[in-house]
Amino acid sequence: MKALRGPGFDGQVAAKALSWRDNAVDRLLGLPAATTQDVETHRERTTMPDGVVLLADRFRPRGNEPLPVVIVRTPYGRGALTRQAFGMVLARRGFQVFLQSVRGTFGSGGRFEAFHRERADGLATAEWIRAQPWCDGRIATAGPSYLGYTQWAFAPYLEEPPAAMCLGVTGSNFDLAQYDGGTLGLQTSLVWTVQTGLQETNKWGPLARPLVNRRIDAGLRSLPLGEADVVSLGKPSPYWREVVEHNGPGSEFWSDIDHSAAVAGTTAPISMVTGWWDIFLPLQLADFKTLAAAGRSPRLTVGPWNHGDPGSAKTMVHDQISFLAAHLQGDTTGLRRAPIRIFLQGAQRWLDLQQWPPAEVTERRLHLLPAGRLGADVPAQSGPDVFTYDPADPTPNVGGAVFAGKSKQQDQSTVERRSDVLTFTGPALTQPLDVVGDVVAEVFVQTDNGFGDLVVRLCDVDRAGRSLNVCDRIIRLTPEMAAGQQPVRLQLWPTAYRFRTGHRLRVQVAGGSFPRYPRNHGFGEPTATAVAMRPTRFQIHHDPDRPSGLILPVLP
Repeated sequence: MKALRGPGFDGQVAAKALSWRDNAVDRLLGLPAATTQDVETHRERTTMPDGVVLLADRFRPRGNEPLPVVIVRTPYGRGALTRQAFGMVLARRGFQVFLQSVRGTFGSGGRFEAFHRERADGLATAEWIRAQPWCDGRIATAGPSYLGYTQWAFAPYLEEPPAAMCLGVTGSNFDLAQYDGGTLGLQTSLVWTVQTGLQETNKWGPLARPLVNRRIDAGLRSLPLGEADVVSLGKPSPYWREVVEHNGPGSEFWSDIDHSAAVAGTTAPISMVTGWWDIFLPLQLADFKTLAAAGRSPRLTVGPWNHGDPGSAKTMVHDQISFLAAHLQGDTTGLRRAPIRIFLQGAQRWLDLQQWPPAEVTERRLHLLPAGRLGADVPAQSGPDVFTYDPADPTPNVGGAVFAGKSKQQDQSTVERRSDVLTFTGPALTQPLDVVGDVVAEVFVQTDNGFGDLVVRLCDVDRAGRSLNVCDRIIRLTPEMAAGQQPVRLQLWPTAYRFRTGHRLRVQVAGGSFPRYPRNHGFGEPTATAVAMRPTRFQIHHDPDRPSGLILPVLP
């Protein structure tokens, strides 16, 4: 493939014909044949109101006629993978794509201030694009994760809404994403700090990855956590310092990155793709339900994926092509499907639904019972179960919706053998049980010092006795919550899961999930500065006056 370079920075820089790379990407993604093999690429410079210049690459089928523009705004660069997945794949199917590096990344001016600048810069970019002769006035948006957040940051505030929004594994409020359950998402935040801190150097290459991973692991275990960026990255990170110093959802500091209030008023057609093990799943489903309650008609696909899963990437590309074709090119073939498609894990099949959660689900309550049992019976009078959480030896997290390391379902035997983990196990099922929706835990918990974290995890125990995690959640307890007089209500990760005949349900109760979340030091000190540690003694009550248990959404 020969690149043709023009004389100016803003002019045409390449005319790309169909290449082995394009063919390989099409085969990898299982895409239908492209409608054109002749794509041209232009380098664009967009000046923000404060004078900062952002760089972008614009892809389009060769020609001079104005076309609608698909805006993709990313902090991860415009390299080969991104160019192929968004620029070439879409342009070869008749779309015009504007792939822009956000402020402070990969040649764009200014300083990268994660999440804070995306509304103003996105609005200025959209306004500039609509004024260009190569745009017919229509815009759409696409992209996953942070690229999805950049869509929520500006699209709802446009006077003329986008023709379509394609949102993958993302949410409108990354404030909550950083502080799930009222505590810091330690592993996610630190790994992303290092990833973005090294991405424009050679230090993030494959050969250096083992060393980088060791430094991240050292940072996760270091104290105080306010300096974990220096341990892992070798230098202070503005993003990391913000996250640990403004620790907790709802902080005024993060108010400008919360766009959830604008979701209900968003009239653009929206399609969403996410996974049951994705780190942003609860946020994305909350946005979906908000749109549906406001009378919109969003489309949703939820598969058996984690964040960055190749399976989800393939589905997202197909979803984007079909949705953009329907709303920019008039080809509505891709809209002939159920509004909601979810993968029922355990049954290994897809379900078509009309609403989320399904209207057919009924609630089934299971109680934590003495002697480690789990069942529908109301608990008899009994004393609490007791365990001690020691922050010097924090209860580990194994699997689940994590950003790095082993995710999804993992063997829980090492966790369940620990003295700081309680387990409650039900009888073998005589028929399959499909749990679809939000599992809710209600636990009467009491701690000796008024502090602590409560972790509840639902597991599937197979016929061989192997316990696999299904869904979980953490909540940081306040002294009032830790008094044991009122149940702590905890909404676990959403799921769609079949417990097969002969399998048993198991509930884990613990005081930590490290390093997914930071250790609880037992004093209520700020996360950034906490160093001293003391063990916390937990009592989990399950008697007639304080019946702890789970509420399962069961699909008939």
